[in-house]
Order: sequence, then structure tokens, then C-alpha cells
Amino acid sequence: MDAPVKPQEATNVMKKLGSVLTMMGNSSTAAVKIGNITGVVAKLPQLNPPSLNFGFAGTGDVNILEEQTTQVGGFFRTIQIPKEATEMAVKKNGLYAGVLLFPNLSQKDGSSSSIFNNEILGIEMGAEISNLSDTIDIRYSSMNTSGFSAVCSSWNGKGSPNWTTDGCQTVEVNGSITCQCTHLTFFAILMSPTPTNISATVYKTLTKITEAGCGVSMFFLGAGLFMHFLIRKTKSSNATTILINLFIALFALNFCFLINKTIADLKNDSGCVAMAAFLHYSMLATFTWFSMQALHLYISLRKLSANTKHYIYKICITGWVTPAVVIIALLAAKKYGNIVIQVDDGTSENMCWIPDSSVHVGLNVGYYAIVFLFTFSIFSITVMQILHFKSKPVQDQEISASKTKFLSILGLFFLLGISWAFAFFSYGPLLIPSFYIFTILNSFQGFLLFIYYYHSTKITPEANSGSRTGSSSTPTVAENIYTASSK
Repeated sequence: MDAPVKPQEATNVMKKLGSVLTMMGNSSTAAVKIGNITGVVAKLPQLNPPSLNFGFAGTGDVNILEEQTTQVGGFFRTIQIPKEATEMAVKKNGLYAGVLLFPNLSQKDGSSSSIFNNEILGIEMGAEISNLSDTIDIRYSSMNTSGFSAVCSSWNGKGSPNWTTDGCQTVEVNGSITCQCTHLTFFAILMSPTPTNISATVYKTLTKITEAGCGVSMFFLGAGLFMHFLIRKTKSSNATTILINLFIALFALNFCFLINKTIADLKNDSGCVAMAAFLHYSMLATFTWFSMQALHLYISLRKLSANTKHYIYKICITGWVTPAVVIIALLAAKKYGNIVIQVDDGTSENMCWIPDSSVHVGLNVGYYAIVFLFTFSIFSITVMQILHFKSKPVQDQEISASKTKFLSILGLFFLLGISWAFAFFSYGPLLIPSFYIFTILNSFQGFLLFIYYYHSTKITPEANSGSRTGSSSTPTVAENIYTASSK
């Protein structure tokens, strides 16, 4: 068995394909074989260069197919280079078109994805070819993608392979996959293990619940924002300001989720990358504001905020800038793109997100895990204080006190984002039930937070009286421990 080809060696081989022309003489094509690397080089006529079609047989032999041919039987890989690409190459002094198959390229990118059949195709024309309107089509026939998500990807040949979906679309039909790409470089199909298959019925049910819930949440989040900015802004405390920032992040998250599929179906690479980045930013911002809520709760209970200079500005900068740093890094690494969600009835849905499952799981689960550990700790401490809170010994208040304690705990549960744990920490037989619990709880999170906002910012006559007299009387259990401590 031949040793794996190093990435730098593959890049050097592609760059030196032009040297084959000097050995071709009057021949228009030449076969290339370097170890286990096979391919072909074809001269480009300087006048009216045609489109080119190449076919790789199962034996490893490479053939140049007739122009516009539809006969691809016997070839397990076919490459169609459009006339637009050959004309662009000739204008840029490109003299040839070369296609090489690398069956064993070493990989050290740390990704959980694997390369289909461990093979990579390299296409070179002696000139930079990009932004094609008529795509280069690479067709893989007789593919078995059961249990995997297949995504067409490319690598620019620099450094270690850093695969990206930019400039390539994946079209899967009847067991074959066609990669439609707008540029030349190295190409491969990345196979990522799919999550536990979800039945079509479950998928459709969860989708309907989520869409309805997102709509309800956006309505109440919008109502809360309207009330704050047009009615109650002058009466807002630090606690209310932080809560409103969470409203904004959640509103953006729900909105981005609802329009994601529409953007993905447009098949526009730049639009999908932007959509994925905005969705991811709003999600991480939501997580960050959960932690800001917990931090403020802790500081308020310890009565420390008054001693912190520019306290609310520091909270806001942390809440919005921290996730932005992560998004910028992922954009620079080109980690956003289109993913295909497979359903067991053979259908699929497009979504703008993070194609690399290792980045998706490692980053998002890790990010939320840190937030969860902090928020759950504060939640537990606060719940203990609520449960041990002593109200005035009036018998008529006992039922009201118990009800208020329950509502306070429920409000904190959503305020600190504890319910998101059902999605991030669910595995095995509890996966589907957890999906339902998470979807239902978070679909109506906006509504519950609006109720929390309304009651926590409502100014009662008793509160006004207390603020005027400066009385130090014992608060009633009806006062929320969060808002009471932050006044």
C-alpha cells in the first residue's frame, strides 16, 4: 500500500503540471501517474477553447469524454469543466487543463468528518479561475451515504487541509452526488456522522411547535420591547436594562431561526454564510445574556453593583462583544455554510449553519456548558433563599406566599436559560423526549419572560410608599427576590 501523500506534496504536484506540456509534443492529451496518483493533462486551444469532460474508471484509468456527452456509464467519477472556465484560462495565459485523483491524502485537521472513499480531486488550469456563473460539475456515482451527511467541500491548497463549503453546492439525486463549484482547487466530499435519525412525523411535529412558539415568543418579546422603549424606559433599573438586552437577543434568535430555511433555499453562498453567522451570534448572545442575568443577580444579592464604576456599560459590552469575537473567528476560518438535514422518509431540509459537526458540538455545547454551570449555581443559591424566605406570620398570606415562591422559581428558570440544558445535554433513549420538552419550553420562553418583565417592573402603591418614606420594614413574600434586591 502506497504511503499517504502529504498536503504540500499534492500542492507541488498540481503546480508542476504545466511542465508536462514540454513532454507532450504534438499530443493534445497525456496521462499522468505518480505513485498512486492518476490523472490527465489536456492542452487548451488558444482559439475557441471548448468545454472539457473527464471520466475516471474503476480501474483508475482516466478518459476524456466527448463534449456535452451524457454517457457516463462505467465511470465512477466525472468532471465537467464549462467553456466559460476554459475561455477564462486562455485569457489569463493558461495553456492546459489538468485533473488528478489523490486516493490517499494525509489528513490532520482534527475534524470528525471523513473524506468519502479517502479520495481528493485536484483541478488546475495554469491560471486562477473563480466566480464562474457556469459551474464545474464533479459527479460521484453509486454513493452510499447511509448514516452520514455528505457535503461537497474544497481546500485552497495552502497549509494543512482546511475544508470549506464556500463556492460549492451539493446536489444529491438517486444515489449520486454532484458538486457544483465556481472555482478551481482541491475537491472532496466530507462525510459527517448524522445524529440519531428522527422520524418524519417527529421532525414535522417539532417544526410546527417551534414555528408557532417562535411566532408567539416574538410577539410577546416585541410587546415587552415596545413597553420598555415607549412607556417605561425612564423607570428602568439595572435589572430591567439587562432583561431588555436578553429580550433583544432572544427576538433576534427567533427571527433568524424562522427565516433561516428561506435563505438556505435561495442557494446563495454569501447569503447563507451571513444567515448562519447572524443566527449563531444571536444564539451565543442569548447564552451570554443568561450569564449576565446570573451575574447581576449575584451582585445584587451581595449589594455590590453600587460600588462598580460604569457597571451597566461593562455588562452590556461583555454581553454583546464576547459572542462577536467567536463569530469573527469562525468567519475568518470559513466555518459557516449550508447543511442538509436528512429525514428518514427520504426528504431533506436545508439550513444555514456550521457544516463541521466537531466545531458545532465542541463550540456550542462547550459555550453553553460554561454558562450553564454558572447560571445553575446562581439559580440553586437563589432558590434556597426563596424557599427559606420568611414572610409575616399572617395566615391569609400562606397560599399567596407559596404561589409567589413557585412563580419566582419558574421565572428564574427561564430568566437564566436553564431550560436549554434539555437540548444540549440529552443523549440516548431520552433524546427525543428531551427534544419535545426543550421545544415546548423554549418556544414559549418569550411569553413567560414577558409576564416576568411585566410584574417585575410594575410599580405598586406599596413600593412607592416605601421609596418615599425610606422605611426599612420587612418586605413581603410577594416581592420577587431578584427585583427586590436590585431596586
